[in-house]
Amino acid sequence: MLALSKRHALITGSTQGIGLEIAKALHEAGASVILHGRRTDGDAFRDARLQNQLPATVQVVIGDLADPMPQGPLHVASEALRLNPNIDTLVCNAGTFIDKPFLEMDFQVFDRTLKLNVYSQYVLIQHFARFWVERGIRGRILLIGSINGCLSEPTHVAYDTSKGAIDAMTRSLCVALAPYNIRVNGMAPGLIRTPLTEPALQNPRARQWMELHTPNGVVPGAEACRGAAVFLLSDAAEHIHGQMLLIDGGMSIWQQPDPPPEWMNLPM
Repeated sequence: MLALSKRHALITGSTQGIGLEIAKALHEAGASVILHGRRTDGDAFRDARLQNQLPATVQVVIGDLADPMPQGPLHVASEALRLNPNIDTLVCNAGTFIDKPFLEMDFQVFDRTLKLNVYSQYVLIQHFARFWVERGIRGRILLIGSINGCLSEPTHVAYDTSKGAIDAMTRSLCVALAPYNIRVNGMAPGLIRTPLTEPALQNPRARQWMELHTPNGVVPGAEACRGAAVFLLSDAAEHIHGQMLLIDGGMSIWQQPDPPPEWMNLPM
C-alpha cells in the first residue's frame, strides 16, 4: 500500500532540506523523481548522490519559481514534463522565509514571499491539473505548509500569511479537483533542522527553548518528514483528501508549555 513504484514525481525546492528528504523517500518507495532548485551545487544534493541515496542519473530542473510570474513556474513545469511526460505526482515544497519585523517590512519582501510560497504553487498545480484532466491521469498533489499556518510569530507576518494561504488552498483544491480523481493533501512541519533554521538552532538557549515548547522534546532533522510524505501520496491514503497533517512533535496543541510555577495549581 505504501509502494510508489508506478508514480512519477516532481518535487520543487528539493536540492536540500525537507524537499531533498522527500525526494529520497519517494525514490526509496519506488517512484521516479525529478528534482527542482534554483541551482544544483547544494552540498546536501551532492552528498545524496555520492551516498547512492539518489541515482547519479536523477534529473534536476533549474528555475526561479517567484520571478517572473507566472512564467517562472510554467518554465519549471514544462521542463519537468519534457524530461518525463508521465509525471503524475507533484510535491510543492519550495518556499522561503525572508521576513523582517513588520514595521520594517517593505512591499518587495512581502511580494516575493507570497509569489514563491503561494502563487507559484497555484500556477504549478493548475498547469499539472489541466494536463492530467486532459489525459485522464489520477494525479496526486502534496503541498508543504508549516505549523505557522495556524500559529503566529511577531516577526513572521509575511511567512505566516503565506502558510495560512497554503492551508486554505489545500482544502479548496481538494474540493475543486477530487471530482477529477486528483487527490490533494498537505503536510505542515513544525520546527525542523534545515539550512533555513540551523543558524537559529546553533544558539543553545534558543534550541533549549524550542525543545521545551515541543511535547516530545525533539527538534528533528528533515528526515522526520519522509514517512508522512510517502504515506499521503500512497494508495494507503486513498480516502484522505484535503487534509493538512502536522509533523510537529505536538508543538501545535500545547497551550501552556512553560507556565510560571504559581500557575500550576490554578484552573485554566
